[in-house]
Amino acid sequence: MPDTGNSTAPLPYPFLRSEFFAALEQSGSTSAESGWQPLHLAEGDTFIPRYAKSHSRGEYVFDYSWADAYQRAGLPYYPKWLTAIPFTPCGGPRWAGDDQRALALIGEALEVAVEQQLSSWHILFPQRSHLALLEGEQWLLRRGVQYHWQNRDYQEFADFTAQMNSRKRKMVNRERRMVADSGLQITLRYGEQIDAELWRQFHTLYQLTYLKRSGGRGYLNEPFFQQLGATMADQLGLVCAHDGGGRLIAASLFFYDDSTLYGRYWGCLEEYDFLHFELCYYRGIELAIARGLSRFDAGAQGEHKIVRGFEPVETHSLHWLGEPNFRAAVADFLVREGAVIDDHLAAAAELLPYKQPG
Repeated sequence: MPDTGNSTAPLPYPFLRSEFFAALEQSGSTSAESGWQPLHLAEGDTFIPRYAKSHSRGEYVFDYSWADAYQRAGLPYYPKWLTAIPFTPCGGPRWAGDDQRALALIGEALEVAVEQQLSSWHILFPQRSHLALLEGEQWLLRRGVQYHWQNRDYQEFADFTAQMNSRKRKMVNRERRMVADSGLQITLRYGEQIDAELWRQFHTLYQLTYLKRSGGRGYLNEPFFQQLGATMADQLGLVCAHDGGGRLIAASLFFYDDSTLYGRYWGCLEEYDFLHFELCYYRGIELAIARGLSRFDAGAQGEHKIVRGFEPVETHSLHWLGEPNFRAAVADFLVREGAVIDDHLAAAAELLPYKQPG
């Protein structure tokens, strides 16, 4: 295992760093033209990310049916406000600074939203303490599900698979062996080891992934990744797969802080069996163990993660809706959706690959 890059300085939640927002905005990835117009709230050391959105793409909490219903009623749904980390479905703090000052800024902004007859304001994936401060009559709670890996004091990857039942342990080992036998060279590079040419190649892979999935372009451009590497190298890791000729075939980008690994962007030039699992999940687990991180958030969706040891966790979002009748309809929908979430959480827990106690 390569040098982990550990330092004694505490690492903050990466997606609220000013350098992250600077990379987004200075690269043009978030702008009025991209449908992510920054309207951040700030006072002193208190900062709340906020965007005027002209669409609902890149959010990972889907409100397309709400927008359709609003517009069928002859009401404009866009622009709406969004407080979230752009293109990043990772839970965490949704403001920096003093809680009471943040609540005051949100309250003042809500008055403006009413005056402007804004359709809605959405706060996605807040940490529980921020959720508790806001949840109430003004904000509707929406629940969701993701799959996260939990580090139970494992010292190496084999300690983790030892907790699996025999069938799933053999499956994981077989998948990893097939990648190992492919002849690809897989390495982990920390941020300071990623040069401009490697960022350029990674951006190409990232764009290819979007092209294959949707026929469109990815949200983030090359200047974003180049600036990220220059300003946030201390919280980045890139797992790379090169072929025998030295070509970069696939790569997966991770962020981390002092407690959590965040799996974010991936791309590949050629398809290899189980390479996605190896780079995005298994190497991420190894990285989390090496750094002593308690949790690995591998991103949204992906029920295939369950049998590979990622446990279902409940996620949350908050929604302010300006039109009373529409708000009532959405509130009713969220109650019914919540029952489905409960059923899914229970069913997913039954599929976990771990040995039964006793």
